[in-house]
Amino acid sequence: MTRLRAFFADFPYELNAQTERHYQVVSYLVFKLMGQFVDAEIRSATRRADAVVKTPKYIYVFEFKLDGSTEQALQQIDNGGYLIPYTADSRQLMKVGVNFNAEKRNIGEWKIKNE
Repeated sequence: MTRLRAFFADFPYELNAQTERHYQVVSYLVFKLMGQFVDAEIRSATRRADAVVKTPKYIYVFEFKLDGSTEQALQQIDNGGYLIPYTADSRQLMKVGVNFNAEKRNIGEWKIKNE
């Protein structure tokens, strides 16, 4: 996440749409370019996770907020049951709440919780 924050800090402000979707798309592209398995807008029975990144040992479920809070993002992961489809997988499940700060045009804070 520190590298992603550094990346956003170098992003020209004229190209920043300052929407949650903008940050989601850029994050998706960064993970994809890093060679990570990443999916966006993953549908479950009731809602959609913003992003899911799978590694050999972990499954990270991301929820992004713009001028919200990491707690809201983590709560949405829980309320939406975003982890349930992965509970039969042997990999460790991780919830990642990311809040983007529109004024700073960057990641404001993030929180990672081990499930």
